[in-house]
Amino acid sequence: MDDSSEASLREKNTSEGDVAAAAAAAKEHNILEACRRRNLGDLRILAESPGGFLTDKIRQQAWPVLLGLPSGYTDESKTLTPQATEAASWRKLPRHRDEDQVQLDVNRAFIYYPNHKNEAELASQKDELSDLIVEVLRRHPYLCYFQGYHDICQVLLLVLPAPVRAPAVARLSALRIRDFMLPTLAPAVHQLRLIPDILLAADPTLWRHLASTEPFFALSGTLTMYAHDITTLGEITRLFDVLLAREPVFSVYMFAAIVRSRRDELFDTPADEPEMLHSILSKLPRPLDLEALITSTHVLYDTHPPEKFAAWRTISRASVLCTARDADACAAQSMADAERFFDRQVTELRWIERRDQARELLRRYRRPARTLGFAILIGVVAVWLRRSPGLSSCVTGLLASWMRL
Repeated sequence: MDDSSEASLREKNTSEGDVAAAAAAAKEHNILEACRRRNLGDLRILAESPGGFLTDKIRQQAWPVLLGLPSGYTDESKTLTPQATEAASWRKLPRHRDEDQVQLDVNRAFIYYPNHKNEAELASQKDELSDLIVEVLRRHPYLCYFQGYHDICQVLLLVLPAPVRAPAVARLSALRIRDFMLPTLAPAVHQLRLIPDILLAADPTLWRHLASTEPFFALSGTLTMYAHDITTLGEITRLFDVLLAREPVFSVYMFAAIVRSRRDELFDTPADEPEMLHSILSKLPRPLDLEALITSTHVLYDTHPPEKFAAWRTISRASVLCTARDADACAAQSMADAERFFDRQVTELRWIERRDQARELLRRYRRPARTLGFAILIGVVAVWLRRSPGLSSCVTGLLASWMRL
């Protein structure tokens, strides 16, 4: 390459770099302006556009707005206002029942990121994570901790300034992932039942291939907002831009989109090997093209909205999939609203448990009940046959059929 060609190439690269820098600056301005106006619709569009919110500094402004934190937590200079802070009185609150499990999980935190300089720095950050989780649980003791919750909290800890973390995690927990913080994971499983319906609508051939495979492969991803499975901070914060901007059901659609993206690989595995298919699907593909995934999820969601599916009708009206169906409305909900939704879900779960226990009791005693009923019936029929002997063959056939039930 001669000198003129090298100079031309440098000029071209410089020009492209200038264009990219100008585009990034314009996008940053648009994000911060949307934050200032608390325009969630614009933030949603910007979150889904390539690169999302670009930097953690910008996320410190955008994420609290998306989670519905009051405007006092941030201002136009992108710093916390003093009145937004709250005294650490949570340490005096009663101990939460799940704190031992919290500590066990925190001990396993920060495996992949960030790169700590030494053990002391790692230990200090684990203490911060433990304090964050315990504060939220003590302030909202009705919430139940689940394994993997620390993965979500870890991301917010690394991005948000200290005074914002606990309020942000609390609203995320109670208003957007509440289904996972109930006394049972049954509502989380109900969410997964949407995946086969989505696949049936979008790709019937793939749905048939996976018909024998239960959708539990998506539990880790959806339960932890993919924070347990994505191993780089840049990727998970980029994904959180979208998941915090969109309604909670979007996360379920995202796993359906991931399944579709692995179509060729899945067809290489026989349909009669559900364990192998489960093993493949329970791990995210590597590499994971996040921008393509976000786009395909958006298209899948718009083409096949959840209300059209049978599984949607089994979702509790108090589930976050319904109460946060409108992301703007969710951002306006209060923590008191969240607790009411939680109580309603617990009441429904208890009713379902009692119903299932009653069904099991009936099933268990169905045979003895039939035997007793049959004995009574025999006595009645015997008396009747004495009066109408010509009907004996007909009655005998009916009794034989009843006994086979």
